[in-house]
Amino acid sequence: MLNVAILDDYQNSALKMANWGKLSGKAKITVFNDHVHDREMLIKRLRKFQVICAMRERTPFTKEVLESLPDLKLLVTTGMRNASIDIKTASELGITVSGTEGLPYPTAELTWALILALARNITVEHQSVKEGIWQKEVGVGLKGKTLGIIGLGNLGSQVAIYGNAFGMEVIAWSQNLTSDLAKEKGAKYVSLDTLMSESDFVSIHTVLSPRTKGLIDGSKLNLMKKTSYLVNTSRGPIVDEHALIKILEDEAIAGAGLDVFDLEPMESNHPLILSDRTVITPHIGYVTRETYKIFYEQSLECVSEFLSGTPVRIINS
Repeated sequence: MLNVAILDDYQNSALKMANWGKLSGKAKITVFNDHVHDREMLIKRLRKFQVICAMRERTPFTKEVLESLPDLKLLVTTGMRNASIDIKTASELGITVSGTEGLPYPTAELTWALILALARNITVEHQSVKEGIWQKEVGVGLKGKTLGIIGLGNLGSQVAIYGNAFGMEVIAWSQNLTSDLAKEKGAKYVSLDTLMSESDFVSIHTVLSPRTKGLIDGSKLNLMKKTSYLVNTSRGPIVDEHALIKILEDEAIAGAGLDVFDLEPMESNHPLILSDRTVITPHIGYVTRETYKIFYEQSLECVSEFLSGTPVRIINS
């Protein structure tokens, strides 16, 4: 009997999104709804499993963790890219790493929800009405404002479309972007410094990598207008979190809409949660029924194929 772990199922939805009963008699499924930050506790929890199904990058599988799981043979991640898995070490240890497909649009939709929430003070007004207060703040319109997009790939391009539909001036920057490519995607190419200083809304959609970690540091944040907003639905470490906290505390920008953070889940007393200048969501950019159905059905498929001796969707790098 194969021991299979499903990790970080925060919404207790994994067993509802796919027919795991197909593995009856072949595998014992254990679902974990909580998250473990402590490495030793994580290793102790996972030591008995031959198969682990991970949800995106919620649980890191570093060299130290992988080397401490001698029984692990298959690691399935939702999505075909997972920066928190040491693929090289997994390969050296004979651990097959497989991935699933996903959907490109939910994160772009959430980005726009955060932009609208910031512009029109939706969370503030929602809470004030609940408390018996009718109209508390004065919002801003989007038409004619400048939307700066960092990273104009699949997600960034969709956000550019939304920006144009709202009548915004869309500008963009990424390390490999050109003026012609930006124009094709409905944006104007500018330097990163120009984007930070001219945008009313800065939205981050670049991939986390050694080149982009800490890309938006204090010097870049200080270029922003006092009336501007930062939105991050990509990865937390792209932004210097300490610098962001300071600039919000100093009221040097109008606010931030954040779905991603350095350490997840966050402590409830985190300064970004406590700030009255933030709209916070708990990394739900990809969290939709449609996405989860693909994630878990294909995770099940990867486990089934592994049992039959033909692993699918192998991630090599």
